[in-house]
Amino acid sequence: MLDRLYLPLLGLAAALAIALALVWPQGLGARSPAPFGHTPLQQTPEMKAAMKREHDAAQERAKQARDAVRDLQAQAVAPTQ
Repeated sequence: MLDRLYLPLLGLAAALAIALALVWPQGLGARSPAPFGHTPLQQTPEMKAAMKREHDAAQERAKQARDAVRDLQAQAVAPTQ
């Protein structure tokens, strides 16, 4: 393709990609500028509550696993009969 056509088309495609990036929904990150975007999914109260529940459950599972390992080690060191 001729450079006279290719380079302007490439520049136009780059400008369109930048314009699209300015207005496309942002996903899970920070909120987009004022006229665009919405509250990110992870910042909604429902999602924060669900994430806290999951974190608490994971912490409890980890604590139970540590306690189980501690009990097994204690039995290995001083077995009860």
